[in-house]
Amino acid sequence: MLNLQSPLTRKLSAFVALSESDLATLSRFDRRSRTFQAGHELIHEGQTKASAFILSTGWACSYKMLPDGERQIVDIQIPGDFLGLRSVLFRTSDHTIEAITRIEASEVLAHDILDAFSHAPRLATAVLWAASRDEAMVVEHLVNLGRRTAEQRMAHFLLELGARLQLVGLGDQTGFDCPLTQYHLADTLGLSAVHVNRVLRKLREDGLVTFQKGRVVFDDFPRLRDIADFDTTYLDQDGPILR
Repeated sequence: MLNLQSPLTRKLSAFVALSESDLATLSRFDRRSRTFQAGHELIHEGQTKASAFILSTGWACSYKMLPDGERQIVDIQIPGDFLGLRSVLFRTSDHTIEAITRIEASEVLAHDILDAFSHAPRLATAVLWAASRDEAMVVEHLVNLGRRTAEQRMAHFLLELGARLQLVGLGDQTGFDCPLTQYHLADTLGLSAVHVNRVLRKLREDGLVTFQKGRVVFDDFPRLRDIADFDTTYLDQDGPILR
């Protein structure tokens, strides 16, 4: 049976109190565990009949490439996240997913998901919640790109990552380990790498947040939250609604 403290279980349990039967069904997703090195493309844009994956350890990103070679990262995936869930439901994948670090992930096929949903409707509800939460994050990312200043974008993004990691036991209000480079941040936030460096330096000099040597430290969490206008309501992780 799946570990009760696994990132996926912790994440889904934020919405639904999973039963023993739900956990037994969920554990079947873990049958095809695979390891990928940093830089490996798990799914590529335009791929047909792609698998989905559940990320157990490590970080990944989803992105789209533009005709001029520029890249827009649309999401950063952390342990407990589904990778390419749309790819098993759509006939053609609409984005690429790449490992940022060495990762461990369980491959999930369409029939695995459909079979699980037919046997465990509460689990299906929890997965639907997770997909809806991902959509809510995309909405916030659109607001980031369209209306927030560079400092607000950075602050909001780092606070969101912190909240997501805290849910799966990998961070807290003091900070979190983070393997993202300034190029990842640039491609996520619609900034140049030079601008990212400048923004991070300003936030650090203002005593708000420090991102150095693979660690994000919230130096003044309340003030950073106010500057970003960050409200965790859209993440909907205050505890199970279905018990």
